Amino acid sequence: MGEEIKTFKDLRKEVIDKGLCGKCGGCYSFCSAGELNALEIGEGDLPVYRDEEKCLKCGICYLICPQIDVLDDELKARFGWMPPIGSYQAISSARTTDKDVMDVCTDGGVVTSLLLYLLDRNQIDGAVVSRKKSPFAREPIIALTREDVVSAAGSQYSVSFHLEEIGGKYSTYSPILPSVKSLEKRYLTNIVVVGTPCQISSIRKMQCLGILPAHLIKYTIGLFCIESLSFDDLARKSLEKRFDINFDNIRKLNIKEDFIVTLSNGATVHIPLREVDEFARPACLACSDFSNEYADISVGGLGSPDGYTTTIVRTRLGEELFWNALKQGYIEEIAFRDSEERRLQKTKALAKIVSFSRRKRLRAENELRKLLGA
Repeated sequence: MGEEIKTFKDLRKEVIDKGLCGKCGGCYSFCSAGELNALEIGEGDLPVYRDEEKCLKCGICYLICPQIDVLDDELKARFGWMPPIGSYQAISSARTTDKDVMDVCTDGGVVTSLLLYLLDRNQIDGAVVSRKKSPFAREPIIALTREDVVSAAGSQYSVSFHLEEIGGKYSTYSPILPSVKSLEKRYLTNIVVVGTPCQISSIRKMQCLGILPAHLIKYTIGLFCIESLSFDDLARKSLEKRFDINFDNIRKLNIKEDFIVTLSNGATVHIPLREVDEFARPACLACSDFSNEYADISVGGLGSPDGYTTTIVRTRLGEELFWNALKQGYIEEIAFRDSEERRLQKTKALAKIVSFSRRKRLRAENELRKLLGA
């Protein structure tokens, strides 16, 4: 007799009930019984049964969850994963050459320019990104035009944290997977998705299983991510008092070696990561992927000078995209005096990425050990 298929009941027991659900919406959006309304998003944005009798018990919701490791070995084999940060072809510090993008980006604007290159050459029909609605809110969108892409440029592409305010609650996480689910209905093909490690992991698992419409996703661009934050009004007041800042005066937030808060007057406040760890979402504490190890291209500010994006080119598809955009003048690499200076810069950037990756992996191991011991 074969191994029993695990279902949403198991997902609820192993992930949701333990407080590890990242609220990505993947299980709900890509449930094979989705059209039957077996699942829905309930209180606290957590997935719940809407009608258990309609559940097909296929196990897809369980397998694609980023907190479940059943498909991890398959993913590692498929992408030639190697420790400590996964497989990659090259590491570069680059920036956009587009003034409009430079004016609104957080670091180097590389992601925005890569998207513009793909759109201009009709290599994609659109991009799943997130766009700012207000100082404390972002929404996932499918960008179809240059204007859409540039309107979404900024911190979301470069490991900055945008606060989404809903009834006095704040979260720096923006769910995109439900938007991916709508691609088929919009008759779009050849899509690029910009997302966090957990989101890209879910997409790769969907592709491994052949789940529609994951086949429409041609490129994945992954953000570095140490953690997303989640807190309420009481915690907001505590943060404002502790660091002498007013959230209403925040223009953008970013992360390199620490949290960097830029105020509307241009002043910056640097906050050690350990000072905000207590506000991390529980799901993030159990996540071990910092550098987005299964993306075609991974990006972030860590490891590069101000105004540049650290870019890890991982797959052949990502390599082709990056170098073609570079050749066509959409982006440019940082200039070095000689090859030795280039080598040193790359070594320093890699060391920082490895350090953050090891820190996050160790934190995840400790968190899961506590949960198993509970």
